[in-house]
Amino acid sequence: MLPVLGVLDKLFIGILLAIFGAIVVHAPLTIWLGTSFPDFDLVIKAWKELLMLPAAGLALALLHRHNRWDILRSPWILLAAAYTVLHILLTPVFFTGLEATVAGLMIDLRYIAFFALVFVAAQLYPQLRRTFLYVFVAGALLVGTFALAQVLLLPPDFLVALGYGPTTIQPFLTIDENSDYIRISSTMRGPNPLGAYAVIVLALLAAYMWRVKRAIRPSAAVLAGVLAIGSAVALWFSYSRSALVAAVVAVGVVFLLTLGRKLPRWLWIAGFVLAFALGGALFVARDTSFVQNVILHENQGTGGSISSNEGHLDSLVDGTERKISQPLGAGIGSTGSASLFTEETVIIENQYLFVAHEVGWLGVVLFVVLFVRILIQTYKQRRDWLSLGVFASGIGLALIGILLPVWVDDTVSIIWWGLAALAIGTYVKKGVKNGRTLNSTTKRTA
Repeated sequence: MLPVLGVLDKLFIGILLAIFGAIVVHAPLTIWLGTSFPDFDLVIKAWKELLMLPAAGLALALLHRHNRWDILRSPWILLAAAYTVLHILLTPVFFTGLEATVAGLMIDLRYIAFFALVFVAAQLYPQLRRTFLYVFVAGALLVGTFALAQVLLLPPDFLVALGYGPTTIQPFLTIDENSDYIRISSTMRGPNPLGAYAVIVLALLAAYMWRVKRAIRPSAAVLAGVLAIGSAVALWFSYSRSALVAAVVAVGVVFLLTLGRKLPRWLWIAGFVLAFALGGALFVARDTSFVQNVILHENQGTGGSISSNEGHLDSLVDGTERKISQPLGAGIGSTGSASLFTEETVIIENQYLFVAHEVGWLGVVLFVVLFVRILIQTYKQRRDWLSLGVFASGIGLALIGILLPVWVDDTVSIIWWGLAALAIGTYVKKGVKNGRTLNSTTKRTA
């Protein structure tokens, strides 16, 4: 039970929960509202960033009221603040224009700001953990259910009714322009973000099922099964190869850290043999339509003139060259969708090169330090299922970041960084075990 909260407490918590819950329907909601009220399109798209501004003011007021200024001295807040300050300091150095700069700041910093706000909330109200997780589960059910509907019931162009199209978001994509392989997006901005989101859900589900085990109620087990099916369908029919690899790695990490040591040697040998056989089967079937399209994305008979593989490689080479030649970056808003407001549109399909292009080498260092510290801390807390799921999914998303700017998508970034702040914040405040808050001092688990 939450303690008695004042008006400011409730407003602060309410804003964070509203962002965390509504972010999974951000794409269809903003497209529908934006096409209905075109004069307010930019404001509608920035609803979450606009809500974070009063939330930040409320956080400061509540820290003063509760006399918890010590939270701001946390390394998590200090690193987030340093990364933010670097953006602000570099803005006048390479000014890319007002619109591009504002868009770039929102894209680069919104999940960092949300991480800091949720961390403050988790420190002030550790009992909020369960409420946030309920909201997360509700969002995952919505995304998975709509993905199932897209695969089984709805026509591919169903989302056109909400305003999807060439000027907003395509209602569906295909693999290298091959209409036999339609890539769904559910409520995400595209198939790749859908796949990345599914990685988070599947990793947390695996952590919950394998860590909590006998404490799981039958109703929770049924709900987990429904979530697993919806998320697996979303992952597969997104046809995102990076997300598929990330999901295997993330779930594999959870497996190794929970059940791996308990398995007999013969089962490990059988697993390696099966994996080797699967690889051999894919090699033998390399010329089939399935392997050429779904696995390799290289069917020259039906694909586009430039495959996605060539696009990834060209972007990686270009991004690396730019990083070497621009140690301070090219300016906030110089990359991705924000660069559409500038004279040169630059698309870099690598998260780390994306950051380097925006804020240079120092920015990459600060970002990686913050991200790696989160992974290290959640690994230390791996006896807690939420921390384990955040750690494993973070490893998977880091792999996706090699081929795609995974944190640019607002849904994926806000969900993962929000969960990371929740796991670290509640654990630092009280300590957790099997998802339940303990009434004791911080307990470090190996």
